Amino acid sequence: MPIAVLAALAAGACFAVAGVLQQRAASARPDAEALSFRLLFRLAREPLWLTGIGLAVLAYGFQSLALAFGPLSLVQPLIVAELIFAVPLSARLHRMRLGTQAWLGTLAVATGLALALVSARPHGGDPDAPDLVSWLLVLGATGALVGCALAAARALHGPWRASAVALAAGAVMGTQSVLLATTVDRLKQGLGATLSTWQPYALVVASAGGLLLIQSAFQQGPLAAGMTVIDATEPAVAVTVGTTLFGETIRSGWPVTGFTVLGLVLVTAGIVSLDSSPQIAALHRLERDTDTGRAPGDSRP
Repeated sequence: MPIAVLAALAAGACFAVAGVLQQRAASARPDAEALSFRLLFRLAREPLWLTGIGLAVLAYGFQSLALAFGPLSLVQPLIVAELIFAVPLSARLHRMRLGTQAWLGTLAVATGLALALVSARPHGGDPDAPDLVSWLLVLGATGALVGCALAAARALHGPWRASAVALAAGAVMGTQSVLLATTVDRLKQGLGATLSTWQPYALVVASAGGLLLIQSAFQQGPLAAGMTVIDATEPAVAVTVGTTLFGETIRSGWPVTGFTVLGLVLVTAGIVSLDSSPQIAALHRLERDTDTGRAPGDSRP
């Protein structure tokens, strides 16, 4: 158990630094590259971004080690501690200190996520259970959510726009997690049987689309506005799809359901607090000014 705890915290720290480096590189790219694969092609040439990707791979290694020695219900809540590392580090890199509102928002999201995951604790299910119609309905609903989030992003600005794009990214990555679970389960039947189904190919498409959306969210606003929403949306979508398609069950009844609801309320309140924080908005402006080479506060185009 101590190995699981240490490995999970190491994974969270690596995910945090990886996110900070990726966001730092992505925020330097022009707006014209947003939601375009040109963004990924340009970022792939940036050593800073590649270092962030390398740290993310290392984080997955630590996560796998943690899961080998401890249950998912212990490991996943510890990994969300990445928010407590990432948001202050991002501000520190720009020589800013987080104010009370930003700190409370960050802690609310991290605490709420951990509380919801521990209390709900999804389990069971059969990845072979859903038929094609069920898959199409779920994928259609996910596509509608992504479309609505991206449409909303066009009407928003600053941290709110980053959060809207991050909502789309989290939805895609949550679906990607379900497709990954199905693909891994099919591998038990052999590689040939797995490749004869459509899920592995959908997994590749979802992974590529999710990566693009994540980097676009990082490009559009500060890390606090993007990472928090992605971390909240991805497990929520994965659990929802898992219960809908696979028949997974979550713990219910009092007081378990009350804790789950409280966790979700804390997450929502934390995200709103961060997106409305004047300090987070100032951090976004500072990132833009730094990346374009302007003096802070210069309003010139």
